[in-house]
Amino acid sequence: MRIRAQVAMVMNLDKCIGCHTCSVTCKQTWTNREGTEYVWFNNVETKPGIGYPKHYEDQERWKGGWKLDGKGRLVLRSGGRAKRLSRIFANPDLPSIDDYYEPATFDKDILVTAPAGLTDTPVKRPHSALTGEPMAVTWGANWEDSLGGQSGQDDPNLARMATKVKFEFEKTFMFHLPRICEHCLNPACVSACPSGAMYKREEDGIVLVDQDRCRGWRMCVSACPYKKVYVNHATGKAEKCTFCFPRIEAGQPTVCSETCVGRLRYLGIVLYDEDAVLAAASVEDEHELLDAQRAVFLDPDDPEVERAAREAGMADEWIDAAKRSPIRKLISEYKIALPLHPEYRTLPMVWYVPPLSPVLDAAGAAGRDDTDADDVFHTIRELRIPVEYLAELFTAGDTDAVSGVLMKLAAMRSYMRARTLDGTVAEELLDSIGMTGEQVEAMYRLLAIAKYDERYVIPAAHAKEAAALDAQAAGCSLDREGGPGMMTLTPVRGRS
Repeated sequence: MRIRAQVAMVMNLDKCIGCHTCSVTCKQTWTNREGTEYVWFNNVETKPGIGYPKHYEDQERWKGGWKLDGKGRLVLRSGGRAKRLSRIFANPDLPSIDDYYEPATFDKDILVTAPAGLTDTPVKRPHSALTGEPMAVTWGANWEDSLGGQSGQDDPNLARMATKVKFEFEKTFMFHLPRICEHCLNPACVSACPSGAMYKREEDGIVLVDQDRCRGWRMCVSACPYKKVYVNHATGKAEKCTFCFPRIEAGQPTVCSETCVGRLRYLGIVLYDEDAVLAAASVEDEHELLDAQRAVFLDPDDPEVERAAREAGMADEWIDAAKRSPIRKLISEYKIALPLHPEYRTLPMVWYVPPLSPVLDAAGAAGRDDTDADDVFHTIRELRIPVEYLAELFTAGDTDAVSGVLMKLAAMRSYMRARTLDGTVAEELLDSIGMTGEQVEAMYRLLAIAKYDERYVIPAAHAKEAAALDAQAAGCSLDREGGPGMMTLTPVRGRS
């Protein structure tokens, strides 16, 4: 057993209002430079929809992630070394700028310098931020924002569904899905990089790019099934979400978490067995990938695990943070957080609590009692956008796993409502979901009213480095010489 620590995130989709504050603050912090005009390390998608870049979930087209070969071995979907070498100068599995969007700027001077007395109102017209030529704006990173399935018919997840979604106006259903780099336990981008520029940090699992070693082969872009690796067209180097590691090292949450209006993000440390990663990613049945990944995580309260962690050189504050981690509670204890597309076999470490509010709304619209677990259960199975769609996103199509999570969330609301109104304890409700009253109340507190230090449990780096790291975290943009992130830095290695 080789114990490693991983910084991980969970997002509660019930709380996302699609305000894009996380996207804007991330953009201003990390990608406000030349060459990254089209790049969004954090973006918020409306589902159903084709996403950003377009159809990124269609791995038959993009060849991202991993698959099992005929002998049951885990191989990159983009091919082995020989195949990648043959395509090193002409990679056909790359999204074009049209798949992302052509960024636009506007000539605002025409409004400022317009002479008085004009009979027509002056108009600022869009120009390409890449070429400077006039252009028509036809797509964007959040083009589908709140459209509720207007382009959902082309959602790659629907192609795998037996039950088709109805997109009539009165039956429209949608939810927001914020996305960042998954910082996977088994990252395909790292394995596909010919120059070894992509690497996963040993101390916290954050996946970064060594700009000195990157040669712009772009195999990482093809291999990432979430399409969260980008190419800076000005430098020719790969760039990606850094999990705001200068802030993490200073014990601070990521910028997207810090500025999230809905307080839907949770950050913490999980301990895992590095020796078990390959076996978990190689499970033959895709429906078993969720449980296989959960089995990789270790219980920091186990004396044997705690002893092994100390022997591996892990600091006491890191072990304590793992014990208090909200991520461990949501993923392994309450089991209500789910990974995004586990069938890609990268073992992603940004997980999601699926949305429940529309389920209760549908129960009320159907004339059922939205506080009754049986009524909610039947409604879950009869949603106009079926549970099958959520299953395609989060459980590789396993509807029972998603239904179980939704039932826990519905039972929590029913239980807490009864406790608040008349103080009753619904023992049968607790038995139906296999949880105690104390667990349900703790889960409710974490999801609904948790304070800042409960949602973000991040141990800082070495005390001797804290001052320098804190100074970096105060201004972690990349647009200055010597700045942190993907500029030339010596990675912090090993904590004691």
